[in-house]
Amino acid sequence: MNGGTSITKQAVDEWLHGEYPELEEDLEEYHRFNHLKYIFIVACVIVAILTAGYALSIGEYNISFLQTYELLWQHLTGSVPEDMSIQDYVVWTLRSPRVLGGLFAGAALSVGGVMMQGLLKNPLADTYTTGISSGASLGATLAICAGFTVIAGQYSLVINAFLFSLIPMAVILSVSKLKSASVTTIIMAGIAVMYLFNAVTSLLKIWAESAALSAVFEWSVGDLTGLKWEEVAVMGMVVIPGLIILYLMSEKLNAMTMGDEQARSLGINVETFRLVSLLTTSLVTAAVVCFTGLIGFIGLVCPHIVRMFIGSDNRLLLPASAAFGAAFLLICDVIGRVIIAPSTLQVGIITSFIGGPVFLYLIIKQRRTGW
Repeated sequence: MNGGTSITKQAVDEWLHGEYPELEEDLEEYHRFNHLKYIFIVACVIVAILTAGYALSIGEYNISFLQTYELLWQHLTGSVPEDMSIQDYVVWTLRSPRVLGGLFAGAALSVGGVMMQGLLKNPLADTYTTGISSGASLGATLAICAGFTVIAGQYSLVINAFLFSLIPMAVILSVSKLKSASVTTIIMAGIAVMYLFNAVTSLLKIWAESAALSAVFEWSVGDLTGLKWEEVAVMGMVVIPGLIILYLMSEKLNAMTMGDEQARSLGINVETFRLVSLLTTSLVTAAVVCFTGLIGFIGLVCPHIVRMFIGSDNRLLLPASAAFGAAFLLICDVIGRVIIAPSTLQVGIITSFIGGPVFLYLIIKQRRTGW
């Protein structure tokens, strides 16, 4: 017996203190891959910052790349001259809201896609396929074509779009509370509401006058033009806390992707978690859509691209998607501003032109029947 014990102890000591080249190589590879994930996130942030500086410098009134950062630094540090120059007015008042709004929108829509795909365990789920965009579109169309607004005033169209964008999510949340409701049922409920709202929107367009129809079209394609500091401030007050809350849910979202039963076994209240997550995602997305209009493919394509570099760990996937989405949307906006300058193509058109082929490429490359 003592001989057997000594042999076992010797084996354990060898396992603990011995040299295992294959294991050490696997560990080195694992740590190297983790470092690459953080490098990818930092690279996306740097690209977003550089693109923002370039976006501030281009337009009818050209300003040097470095001068834009100098003017921004003056505002951030409170050292703005009393006599504001024309360059300062153009960069800070006219262009900065557009750029900052683009960063908020890209980050929010991309993170929204990650949350929807994780919660509903469906690669095609995002905040648009679940009906939020169709609700916002109906609200805006009612305001423009029929003159129906919930609240009168300067921001009546924005408020209409925001409130109506929450209706599809209210339906989804109601369905999710049903004990027999599966993930597929929740997705189908969102699609059903989307088709219903799209039908009403199309009907209103048929009856609309040409001027109203043109305004609806401009809103529906998605655009960052015309954003003001007041609107960006409201967007930021919803988007920033919302993204922080969603990031704090990342560990539980990892458990949710394994299935409801596994999540429950880890002590997660699945119904409550799904309710809070969907509501937070809807509010963040609605806060963007009501100001920018419908910008497609960000929430659908960006998460899939980021997963190729980051993997499916939501603790890294969420911040990486936010950084990548912000950079991607801003790059698309810059392309729309320079491709047919001095005219401008709406950013929603550019994201669709790029997002469609990219998504098709991802589908062909992956060749998966599930996700």
